[in-house]
Amino acid sequence: MSGEQVLRSKRVVTASGVREAAVVIREGRVAAVLAPADVPAGLPVEDLGDKVLMPGVVDCHAHINEPGRTEWEGFETATRAAAAGGITTVVDMPLNSIPATTTREALSQKAAAAEGRCAIDYGFWGGVIPGNAGELDAMVDAGVTGFKCFLIHSGVDEFPHVTREDLARAMPILARRGVPLIVHAEMTPDERPPQGDTRTYRSYLESRPRRWEDDAIRMMIELCREHRGRVHIVHLSSSDALPDIAAARREGLPFGAETCPHYLTFDAEHIPDGATWLKCAPPIREAENREKLWAGLARGEIDMVVSDHSPCTPGLKHLDRGDFAAAWGGIASLQFSLPAVWTGMRERGHGLESLVRWMCQNPARLIGLEGVKGSLVPGADADLLVFDPEASFTPEPSQVLHRHSLTPYAGRSLTGVVERTYVRGQRVYTRGEPAPSPVGRWVRRPGTARPVA
Repeated sequence: MSGEQVLRSKRVVTASGVREAAVVIREGRVAAVLAPADVPAGLPVEDLGDKVLMPGVVDCHAHINEPGRTEWEGFETATRAAAAGGITTVVDMPLNSIPATTTREALSQKAAAAEGRCAIDYGFWGGVIPGNAGELDAMVDAGVTGFKCFLIHSGVDEFPHVTREDLARAMPILARRGVPLIVHAEMTPDERPPQGDTRTYRSYLESRPRRWEDDAIRMMIELCREHRGRVHIVHLSSSDALPDIAAARREGLPFGAETCPHYLTFDAEHIPDGATWLKCAPPIREAENREKLWAGLARGEIDMVVSDHSPCTPGLKHLDRGDFAAAWGGIASLQFSLPAVWTGMRERGHGLESLVRWMCQNPARLIGLEGVKGSLVPGADADLLVFDPEASFTPEPSQVLHRHSLTPYAGRSLTGVVERTYVRGQRVYTRGEPAPSPVGRWVRRPGTARPVA
């Protein structure tokens, strides 16, 4: 898309609601959102009929694994799949790449691996690990979105978990720089592998109880209160933590949380024995827990839904053995997050405005790009999605654009089809066909990064 052009639809998800409107795009940005009758004469207008025109999805939680474990995924394949899923900005986690993004030099290596290979815009989280407090300012200057830590073994030895003492050193730095700390909130003095028959999902679920999350979240609320920096809980699984999160927000603490499509879609009661493709950490819990997560979203206690795309090679899932103790924990989902969430939303009576709030606006706010990404407002990047919210489809392995086709959404009927995806006004996906040339750029948190040449 070049020059000044207009996309018109009977259903545009705008800042003031869903309405008939025309989005004027100029030089890669939203120039205006107008009533159709107010479009200046002479502009080329494409009428989308009643297909939904909405902001592109912002996914601020994905493990792309490059460099170092590119056989698991990689920037080219991950961002191509993301574009097919309506995602226009993705933020990569500091693990499971090698090296982990815990130093300024490691960030440079990751940025070099991504440059010129991404179909959509992208950012990077840095990592807080024991002993790297001296690297944090330099990584902010270089452009990280914020920092992630684990309170329990991360699954890879190159990204060790932190103690409360480590956080006491790191959090004042992050608060001073105005960047969030995002936290894998599981904590236990007695970590143990699944017991008994490790082919059963119950054995895995019981090995990571809700209290691990609940205790970790209470500690992070205390640290948020002490240091007054933004704290965000990633991939919330335990609904038992919702009252504590709500109380922290009522207190005015800068404290938030996200959940993921798999926690909102699946339930422990229906995971078959040996179904290691559904192993993740924290685990998928019971159906009653899932419904309480949906209620927490509706009440605003959970801010957003992001993918936590965490793929691996199929062999690491030990599909032949179906052993939950041995299998890698992570779910491949970038391409299907939006329809998976929308399918659950429709079943529960939630509409398009909530979809945009949970998957576009609020993630953009967390990464400091409110008004730039995730909204159809004048001046924002023209990251757009043409979406058919009534159409259904069943993903097949041959359609999966991730590096590996293993995903729990294959064979599952989903509602909501991505027709087209635009990044800064450039079409990067048309139903079934990714664009041939990557256009993605590194997007940094405004006001913090001082890129070094």
